[in-house]
Amino acid sequence: MAAVARVFRGCRFLMSPAGAAAAGGKKPVAAAAGAQVTKADATAAQVTKADATAAKVNRGIMKPLPVSDALRKFAGGAPEVSRPGAVKLIWAHIKAQGLQNPANKKEINCDEKLKSLFGGRDKIGMMEISKLLSPHFVKN
Repeated sequence: MAAVARVFRGCRFLMSPAGAAAAGGKKPVAAAAGAQVTKADATAAQVTKADATAAKVNRGIMKPLPVSDALRKFAGGAPEVSRPGAVKLIWAHIKAQGLQNPANKKEINCDEKLKSLFGGRDKIGMMEISKLLSPHFVKN
């Protein structure tokens, strides 16, 4: 035992028997208390994948926010757009129009629609899109 303690430096978890370590050393609370779980409790605790997805959709960064007139016009008249949704719309426009510089893929050549969003700039960097979109999201 002294050799094992020296190898594992006294870590009780590593020195514990294999059965307790594999099971995590803990029993579920219901099983430990001897209580029985009914079928109604089990189905009430289950959350479907659709419920979980619906709950996540409008949280945090995915929450639609009111946008400026320029971004509303670009988004097809939608009064509210999420931040990732706006970036997705812009990238769809960039790819559809072929606005990426072929020599430097990180550079985007702006057409008139993008110039209205990005302050009249002729070229922008790929990583600047989110920063330049930030003023278009109206704060409440």
